[in-house]
Amino acid sequence: MKKIIKTGLALIILFSAMGCKKFLVEDLKTELAPTNTYTSTYGFEVGSAGLYALTRSEYNTFGEGGAYLHNGACPYEALQAATDIADVINSDASLLPFANLTLNSSERFVGTYWNWAYSIISSANLMLIYSEKNTNWDSPSDKERFQAEARFFRAYAYRTLVYLYGDVPYVETILYDFKLNFTRTPKAEVLGHIIDDLTFASQHLPANPDQVKDGKLTKWAAYHLLSEMHLLNKAYVPAEQAALAVINSGYYGLMKTRFGVNKDKAGDVFSDLFLENNQNRLKNANRESIWVLQFEFNTVGGGTNSDDWSRRAWNPNYSTMTGFVLADTLGGRGLAQLTPMKWWVGTAGTNATGNVPGIFEATDIRNSNYNIKRNWYYNNPGETSLYGKKANITEQTWFSTKSLFPAITKFFYGRAENLGLTGSYKDRVKFRLAETYLLLAEAYLGQGNPAKAADAVNEVRKRAGASVVGAGQMTMDFLLDERIRELVGEESRRFTLVRTNKLVDRVKLYNTAIKDKVMDFHALWPIPQSIIDANRDAVFPQNPGYGK
Repeated sequence: MKKIIKTGLALIILFSAMGCKKFLVEDLKTELAPTNTYTSTYGFEVGSAGLYALTRSEYNTFGEGGAYLHNGACPYEALQAATDIADVINSDASLLPFANLTLNSSERFVGTYWNWAYSIISSANLMLIYSEKNTNWDSPSDKERFQAEARFFRAYAYRTLVYLYGDVPYVETILYDFKLNFTRTPKAEVLGHIIDDLTFASQHLPANPDQVKDGKLTKWAAYHLLSEMHLLNKAYVPAEQAALAVINSGYYGLMKTRFGVNKDKAGDVFSDLFLENNQNRLKNANRESIWVLQFEFNTVGGGTNSDDWSRRAWNPNYSTMTGFVLADTLGGRGLAQLTPMKWWVGTAGTNATGNVPGIFEATDIRNSNYNIKRNWYYNNPGETSLYGKKANITEQTWFSTKSLFPAITKFFYGRAENLGLTGSYKDRVKFRLAETYLLLAEAYLGQGNPAKAADAVNEVRKRAGASVVGAGQMTMDFLLDERIRELVGEESRRFTLVRTNKLVDRVKLYNTAIKDKVMDFHALWPIPQSIIDANRDAVFPQNPGYGK
């Protein structure tokens, strides 16, 4: 797939660039047009590859040959800010308005997430329309396979839109004429379309993950997302059924023994999941990964230095401290755009003021030093008086200079030949089976069945070496804590808290910086002002709390 990704990306950008600038409208004036591309199975492969690239550009910051859209640092971290997991202290200017709840309709990421989602939607619609016109297929099943991919991506994009903005225009065709009178489709109706698309995708995407290329969708990715969307729709029985379809498929299992590139070195199976080159099923027999975004280093169609700055966001800025130099073994270049909150990560093993136990049990490998680095040692041989000695984590290093704090190692990434890299070239797991179990638990809680919810959560906890919990412990807050233990930084925490109606409660309880500011309307972002201004022939109301 990576061999044709750049061609596909060029195709998608040409098809949808005008859609970004003029709301949802496309102007097809190029030699690389759908009429001469979507004429064979190969042409649809090119378009499909572009859709994959455009989808992963959610993580792109400043371009560099990728599907540039955001033009700002750490866009994905805007979905972690103002939640219950991380503080945002003296961070990048593009992130601060989201963290301190001063965002408005003109903020950069408010607009770029909207544009990103509708770029995917317009490109998916284009593929769907031309799939009905094309008759030159290599195989009778090709048409439905490409339609399933397009409908998955369309659903994935609308997922982001309804989480962030609520009611949004639903469009399933290509608009050749400039339109100025869009209206907002009710969220419930959009969710119905999302579920229809994912149902189709679950029926027509390939079933065997061992017979598709790394990064390509299978029906189980569709079922995983379908479970989440049923949860958002408060349809708990279908959510259960979709999650169980993945779990019982026979293709996936939680990784419980060491595997991959460092299986014979110090570590544990949880840390193995996040090592470079361990994400994909075919290369390292990782049976837990359901869908993996491909950012592989130095590969045509792989990542760029502007892709996935999660490492930069979550890792401490240790290299600014006397006695430290950048090192791949310390996670590479971190700038601490986000700092983990004490209440969940704890302070055990540090010298930070006050002992906070955190939410992990002593036996939980997700809290091991392989997964949360608490012990830091000076590594600059030029500083002979410090070299090899332990560096203390203090209130100042954690919350003022942000130079040292307990760090989540799943985002460590560095290359000895270029330690100044900002981007991470690790393939990124988007869906994995551990989350499917946690979605199943959420579905059981929605049905008032905490015993079965506990059974689902215990599958994840047993792999981690944590104690088995019973029905009496199984509340939504416990499940949300478990999602931190397992998925912190991987999931969009904002989406999870909005879906479970716990955003305001959890922020008030844990986020001291904004606990007196957060209100119900903060569950949504504002509609981009540029969209409201351009839609001059019809009223396009702003979300409550953000003005007109």
